[in-house]
Amino acid sequence: MVRTRFAPSPTGFLHVGGLRTALYEYLIAKKNGGQFILRFEDTDQKRFVEGGMENILKSLYWAGIIPDEGMFLNEKGVVDQKGDKGPYIQSQKLEIYRKYADELVEKGHAYYCFCTPERLKELREHQQKNKLPTGYDGHCRMIDPTEAKQQIANGHKYVIRMKMPKEGVTTHNDLILGEISFKNELLDDQVIIKSDGFPTYHLAATVDDHVMGINPVIRGDEWLSSTPKHIQLYKYLGWEIPPIGHIPLLLNPDKSKLSKRQGDVAVEDYVKKGYLPEAMVNFVALMGWNPGDERELFTLDDLIKEFDISKINKSGAVFNLEKLDWFNQQYIRKLSDEELAERAMPWLKEADLDSMPKEFLAKAVSLEKERIVTLAELPEATKFIFHVPEYEGKMLIWKKSSVEEARKVLRELAEELDTKSVQAWNRVDLESDIKKWIGERGYQNGSVLWPLRVALSGQEKSPSPFEIAEVLGKEETSARLKSAISRMI
Repeated sequence: MVRTRFAPSPTGFLHVGGLRTALYEYLIAKKNGGQFILRFEDTDQKRFVEGGMENILKSLYWAGIIPDEGMFLNEKGVVDQKGDKGPYIQSQKLEIYRKYADELVEKGHAYYCFCTPERLKELREHQQKNKLPTGYDGHCRMIDPTEAKQQIANGHKYVIRMKMPKEGVTTHNDLILGEISFKNELLDDQVIIKSDGFPTYHLAATVDDHVMGINPVIRGDEWLSSTPKHIQLYKYLGWEIPPIGHIPLLLNPDKSKLSKRQGDVAVEDYVKKGYLPEAMVNFVALMGWNPGDERELFTLDDLIKEFDISKINKSGAVFNLEKLDWFNQQYIRKLSDEELAERAMPWLKEADLDSMPKEFLAKAVSLEKERIVTLAELPEATKFIFHVPEYEGKMLIWKKSSVEEARKVLRELAEELDTKSVQAWNRVDLESDIKKWIGERGYQNGSVLWPLRVALSGQEKSPSPFEIAEVLGKEETSARLKSAISRMI
């Protein structure tokens, strides 16, 4: 069975690059009738952030990427585990990693290293000064195991390093990048157990992927240089090496690695700004993958059907915020008015605009559906509906009109609108009747529609005045016209 895994560190938030990796792994599993597993790699305790697991899970759930096994949010919204191959938090299984590390030592594939941080620092400085490859020099590699155990008994601090071969090459046939070879002489003896007893990523991830039956292993290409070390661990432990693929990085517009220095990188930042999960998923899916044709809009179900790992690009993809905005606009426009109001409720509540009936809210947000980019823009964009707008009287005067003409037009228009029945108070009938009235009076459209727009919205640019009037209703429309007339006295 195909089993993919997403294994983030609980460092506080889910990076958009991590979301893309999780999405690709999810799509591979689902397309092949497999399972998607989530585990947390928290062996670096210095980077642990309280609440980090919960934040990452919430971001994944927001995007619709729900784990089949491993870490999940239970009915109470609490982080929990499910599955028979756990624990799915690495810090809870230190004894398991230590067992495999000891096995590697006993077989002669790993050794105890007693080098102090000071010696390692001096070694690195010497290598850099002399323009030599940096890495551990094997100083403790040949210490007799009996002597090493005696030093441990005497209280000496140590780490466990794996013995890498020093000749030949390690060749990796990457699922995404193709065949890649590494010179073994350039690979140092990686630490697999740190002095605090915690495993490093290399041992823990390899053990977990084997024990959990992960196939294929998909991860970001920042781990590509570590792959020969992981391959060696599989060989040393006598395990079958699973297919491995590395996804190229997301990039800033200047082609540097996507980082917070040039913009938001956390999924939760985009959630707060009012981006829709459908848009974000569609967007990140196409950053590095394409279906082979001109299609751009894909639901999650569409992606499951279409996704093909062979079509992932071998080079990094630029994070284009303008393109994300475009996707978000497309998905906002697909929403019904009622659903748009429901999705925008957190922002409407924050702006104290949520007290009106749901039907009214749906009509209000519909006015800006074609104009907004994110849900967070709706309160500001629609506030003129909920509150009588403030504006200067001179705004009511169309460029080809005078104060007298604008005042006359508004008075006559107010009288005309007073004759309309509440039953016929809708944008279609209003537009038809008022434009007919304009023609009969010999007015220009601008001399009537401009002051009407400003009177109702307080803005020079807004939705159609007929759309606004329908949402405001007859009574409020009349009141705003009378208020506008008073501003020009």
